[in-house]
Amino acid sequence: MDLIALAVPFFLLAIVIELVVNRVRGSGYFRANDAINSLSAGMLSTTTGYFTKLLPLIAWGFVLQNFALIDMPLSWFDASPRGIALWVTAALAWDFCYYWFHRFSHEISVLWAAHAVHHQSEDYNLTTALRQTSTGFIFGWIFYLPIFLAGFPLEVIVAVNAVNLIYQFWVHTQTVRRLGVLDYIFVTPSNHRVHHAQNERYIDKNYGGMLILWDRMFGTFQDELEEDPVVFGVRKPLANWNPFWANLQVYDYLLFDARHTKRWRDKIGVWFRRTGWRPADVEAEFPKARADLDHFRKFDARPGPGLQAYVMAQFLVSLVLALFISAWFAESGLEAVLVPCLLLWAQLWTIGLLNEGRGYAVRAELVRLLLLVPVGAALQPGAEWPVVIGYVALSLAWLGYIIIYSKQLVKEHT
Repeated sequence: MDLIALAVPFFLLAIVIELVVNRVRGSGYFRANDAINSLSAGMLSTTTGYFTKLLPLIAWGFVLQNFALIDMPLSWFDASPRGIALWVTAALAWDFCYYWFHRFSHEISVLWAAHAVHHQSEDYNLTTALRQTSTGFIFGWIFYLPIFLAGFPLEVIVAVNAVNLIYQFWVHTQTVRRLGVLDYIFVTPSNHRVHHAQNERYIDKNYGGMLILWDRMFGTFQDELEEDPVVFGVRKPLANWNPFWANLQVYDYLLFDARHTKRWRDKIGVWFRRTGWRPADVEAEFPKARADLDHFRKFDARPGPGLQAYVMAQFLVSLVLALFISAWFAESGLEAVLVPCLLLWAQLWTIGLLNEGRGYAVRAELVRLLLLVPVGAALQPGAEWPVVIGYVALSLAWLGYIIIYSKQLVKEHT
């Protein structure tokens, strides 16, 4: 049973409720373009995960089968006092390993390259929780090997991992403020807001997944202070709505430094030194401006005239497609979702372009509708052609109206 898949409808419902509360209160915690980008990154992460999730499972299973110190049969994990104690121990062990994985993901450049996606949003709401990396599978599994070396069954650890992730969803909100004594024990919205800040005093703090006690034990705790309001985001802004570039941005500037430094030791060190470290020769030749939070402005590119509703409609289509892909994957495996995933990724890319108001965005969308969608449907067994044709025709008609409307709008203002 996939607990995370079961939780997705509740995630979406909670986002809708938070959005309504935000609108009623006028708190300004949501922007459509930023929220769409966060959810697009989440859909990209989930669907690429279908093709990468086997790597950690294979590695963990190999360690469990060949190097486990204790043979813990699954039958031990029942509803008895011993079974409950073992479940709690497994959950604590996962959360402890998560703390160190999360901490190193901020302190080592190549790990930050994967994790940075989650921090790029300059808003903070429940959509931020679903903004996840597509490249974390490369190194993340290593940090949990001690759990399998101890001998905990794979099924148990997969379950406590899911519970840990589900717990972390609700702390990505500004709607909930302080929670008294709970702020001293658990990761709460207040504690996690600090973690997502780019303020100097808040950077590299509050790494816990469920328990903030790890941060208090290891010296990485910072309380949220009224006199220092959180500024969300990262010091080097993403400055676009492209979920693919969100996953590649940090790798790109690490590769830039590795290419331009002269010493081989530094070419390797760029990737594995502390986050923010740069070779001296590269820093001298290509200096980076320091972030000025006193004059911080959120990136806020918006679609052109008439496109806002079209972008939202296409995003909702992508969301429905992602839910169908999840069901198809559970029922039929990878072969059933390869083409739908490619179509979804193309749609997420053009949604990002349209959301930024890029000059070539409409042309890219026309290529997707006239070429990629029909070809993808032809390659997918059992495609519902009436649905495909209706979708393409309606989208083209809507785009055509927007193009004509935009030209008329331009003439009216000239």
